[in-house]
Amino acid sequence: MTTEYTGWTRNKEGLGLWPHQGKVAIVGWGQSDVDRRWDGVSMDKTYGAYGMKAIQQALDDAGVKAEDVDGMFVCPETGAGATGGASADWGPSRPYFEPPYDSEWGLSRLNAKWIIDNMPGFTNVKFAPDNVPAIGEQMGMVSQAVAEGKCQTALLVYGMNNFEGRYRHGGDNASDFAPGPRQWSAPWSSGDGLQLTGAITIQQYCARYGVNWDELMAPVIINEHRNGLMHDWGFYSLHGASGLTYEDYANARPVLWPCRIWDCDRPTNGVGAFLFTTGDRAKDMKQKPVYVLNHNGGQGGSVRSSQETLDESEAGRAMVARMAYEGSGLRPEDVDIFNPYDGYSFFLPLTLEGFGWHGVGKGDSKDFFNGDISVEGPHPFTSGGGNLGVGRTRTAMYIDSIQQLRGTAGKRQVNIKAETAICAFAPARSAAYMCLSSVKP
Repeated sequence: MTTEYTGWTRNKEGLGLWPHQGKVAIVGWGQSDVDRRWDGVSMDKTYGAYGMKAIQQALDDAGVKAEDVDGMFVCPETGAGATGGASADWGPSRPYFEPPYDSEWGLSRLNAKWIIDNMPGFTNVKFAPDNVPAIGEQMGMVSQAVAEGKCQTALLVYGMNNFEGRYRHGGDNASDFAPGPRQWSAPWSSGDGLQLTGAITIQQYCARYGVNWDELMAPVIINEHRNGLMHDWGFYSLHGASGLTYEDYANARPVLWPCRIWDCDRPTNGVGAFLFTTGDRAKDMKQKPVYVLNHNGGQGGSVRSSQETLDESEAGRAMVARMAYEGSGLRPEDVDIFNPYDGYSFFLPLTLEGFGWHGVGKGDSKDFFNGDISVEGPHPFTSGGGNLGVGRTRTAMYIDSIQQLRGTAGKRQVNIKAETAICAFAPARSAAYMCLSSVKP
């Protein structure tokens, strides 16, 4: 196994068409149950148990065995850090878990070593980087590794958890001080800054285009809750539908006015897994292959200060869209399924308009959202329900895109053509998008 993998990113304009189109396909997926948080007792609901459940589902879905896997990409982050990453193993006291637990691994964190040591059959893994990012760029890392021949059948594992008294309390958020730009966001309970900057940006949007926040955001959020209930594994499917109505949304508790609690995805505990392989192998596997047309990462430009402006937001989303379209060879009119990231609802209007999906331009989102965006209709936006519809798994966008292109989305299966998809875990101006196709290029 290896410890580091670099040079795989596609994070700027001008790179042209991804040269490995047709060489990589997604052939399996799995998703554990989704809970609010681990209860600290039930060993069948730990991070490790849920990880093994998702992995086995992905293997079964693809019709392969653990010994067929020669690449493993496991993101070690949890929800504890300020934004995950290096502070992800933070706990209010160390060790966080009482004896007989002697490690975080398998309880609140996962890595390739733990999976190989605890799940039988993974005897042929030869490529397993330690520096695996969150799922948006993680998807791109795996795609590039398979394309470059680092491995031929690769397993991706990603989870999000939510421990009481621990969620987003680590890293910079554990400090009593808020230096630099954090002084403008952290004191207002916006540790990552996205709530504050995003809410203000959409207020600018509403003023510029003469729209009302509730009329803009409520229809798309309600539709995502409806779509999310069409998964059998989502939080609201397992624990009771929200029954969200326009009145519920409009009267809900504010978080950062006029952003309400329903504008924010619900932190949850669950693990997803995806299986990638070469285009040649994919054609003989159990499921219809979903081919990778492009992956990109990085950022859609920079901002001048701690508060992103509407102009900067619009320019950033447009840049991200150009990167995705350039690398995939797709045009806006070629994209059938669009599952952008929705950790906060206010990402959606700007992303939709930046990508120009179904002809939506600047200021058009209100009319679009108030039209027919259901999965049965002509504009099935966020057909997977996103994080708002299933909980903060960050996997729904990918799972639905795969299912739609396979034609296996069940009640969510769209009535329009479903041969191409763009999906992402890409907060704000992040450029971590995947472009997929059911047809080999």
